[in-house]
Amino acid sequence: MGKIIIVYKIFPTESTIDLEVLKEKITKQLSDIASIKRFAEEPIAFGLCALKVNMVLEEKEGIADETEKRMAAIEGVGQIQTLGLTRL
Repeated sequence: MGKIIIVYKIFPTESTIDLEVLKEKITKQLSDIASIKRFAEEPIAFGLCALKVNMVLEEKEGIADETEKRMAAIEGVGQIQTLGLTRL
């Protein structure tokens, strides 16, 4: 079975969310299914920053949906946008 790379843009629920804490929560929540390769902060507007997350996962049916569902359950995560998905 192969591996895939997924890039997500994650918007916090509000501008006061500590992005370092949010990164830790995401890493912990996905540690059993994903290997987080990179986090980047992207300024949006009015002090709000989004997180771009690059992660490697096993290629299997429904893995992207499961990943998004787990991230959406994290306190402080607002909207999740898939920017890209490719095979390794």
